[in-house]
Amino acid sequence: MSQLGIGKMAWRNLWRNPRRTLVTIGTMTVALTALVTFAGLMRGMQTALERNVVDLETGDVQIFEKGYEEKPSLYVRIADPDALLRKLDQAGYPATARLRASGLAAAGASSAGALLVGIDVARDRRVSRVWREVADGTWLDPADAKGVVIGRRLAKSLGLRPGGEILLLTNAADGSMANELYRVRGVLRSMGEVIDRGGVFMNAGTWRQLLVVPDGAHQIIVRRPAGVDLATARATVAKIAPDYDVKSWVQLLPTLANILETQRGSMVLIDLIVYAAVAIVLLNAMMMAVFERIRELGVLKAVGMKPGSVFALVAVEGLWQTAVAVTVGLALAAPLLYYLVHHGINISSLAGASVQGVAYNSEWHAEIDRSTFAGPITMLIFAVGIALAFPALKAARLQPVDAMHYR
Repeated sequence: MSQLGIGKMAWRNLWRNPRRTLVTIGTMTVALTALVTFAGLMRGMQTALERNVVDLETGDVQIFEKGYEEKPSLYVRIADPDALLRKLDQAGYPATARLRASGLAAAGASSAGALLVGIDVARDRRVSRVWREVADGTWLDPADAKGVVIGRRLAKSLGLRPGGEILLLTNAADGSMANELYRVRGVLRSMGEVIDRGGVFMNAGTWRQLLVVPDGAHQIIVRRPAGVDLATARATVAKIAPDYDVKSWVQLLPTLANILETQRGSMVLIDLIVYAAVAIVLLNAMMMAVFERIRELGVLKAVGMKPGSVFALVAVEGLWQTAVAVTVGLALAAPLLYYLVHHGINISSLAGASVQGVAYNSEWHAEIDRSTFAGPITMLIFAVGIALAFPALKAARLQPVDAMHYR
């Protein structure tokens, strides 16, 4: 029998029991729709977390003076950050230098620990989107030497809003006790545990004046060009800065990187569990279809249909159902994903929640690429193939005489 003839016969056979066929197709459709949508949401969450890490906190790669990352110190600095920045610019890697120190922030009768971060406002915009995360007030202005931007929880604990005054105290590099009054220009939205609880951003010149540090920098944050993978970017930066410690964000935050990798593995496990259930439903449906038609299959073999054609007939019935399920499932998933990509799910109730110090966004958006669809569809086809093997083989191995006398 020709392939076209087998395909037509398989399609007609499906509708001899429409209820069973629709239940089987419906099960596969629901599973595929759910898993494609879930894959888009999980990819969106992972991408958002990674984007928050590199855009708000660490960049793709960081450069430190040797020993600083293990034991941060005001006195351990990159001696000539400007020279490194020029080399990075020439190589096409946007970068900025930052200064860091711990201290105490106070307002009225309240006080809290603070992380004082000095930045080059113009350069920092090229590598970080912190400046876009101001929830109340405005970002730093190079012309406003006394203006600072503070973390959300710090502002709450000190009772501060834009326009309020904050006193910063710390130990300066010359051994003196540095203290100065500043004006709050803005308050950041939730960005991560460390910044939320004590982050104070100020102009690099203001930071140097307060801490009495005329030169150097504690870290250089580097972003990779589009199309360059993280490992290649780190290796390139390491060649540019061979005398310094160079680490990617994965090396700086290994626990978070492991969590993201574990999430990817858990998605595969969930797919396997769901499709195992689908395979059981399909196996049951196809076995019932074979047993109901044993005498018919025996007649077909008696008049000359080869075992391979019988096997193909049963297999194509399952593949027809799979094709319908994939078509309908993708048609249902498409509008869901469109909504989730463009509108997302409001999770502002989780504001302030974080994973390894990296904050969630207030909206959970899906993100799609080829793997969003290819992964669930491929696994569905694999599950269907396994489920069809046994009933198709049983049908192919039927003996005509025994089958025609089957009761």
